[in-house]
Amino acid sequence: MFDADLKDIQGNSVSLKKEIQEKDKLYVLSFWATWCAPCLSELESINDVYQDWKKELNVEVVAISTDDSRTISRVKPLINGKDWDFTVFLDTNNDLKRKLGFQSVPYLIIVKNGEIIYTQNGYVPNSETLLLEKMKKL
Repeated sequence: MFDADLKDIQGNSVSLKKEIQEKDKLYVLSFWATWCAPCLSELESINDVYQDWKKELNVEVVAISTDDSRTISRVKPLINGKDWDFTVFLDTNNDLKRKLGFQSVPYLIIVKNGEIIYTQNGYVPNSETLLLEKMKKL
């Protein structure tokens, strides 16, 4: 199981491993940045269907910002202006991004029982429908 020390939106340290350890639960980790329009579109689309997902599956969405020191100050105001119903963490040093080996956002992974079981690079409108179908099979 991979781990990383992240920050929550209040600046408190959190261990990703501890946050995503419930047995047989699907965790959708969506990596994004404030300057990334496709990322924001993806998160808005996921938020629109998140309650439906939770009715059908044991799933939790975690949005992980990859904003660096130049743009991190934009995260909290952006989050406060959204009605997102999921947890937001900050990977300001990109430690987790480096561990996972991806280069660009949006990047999405699904984790179950500590293992990455699906990855998606980039965002295509309406892909949340395909994502739900994929999760039902996992």
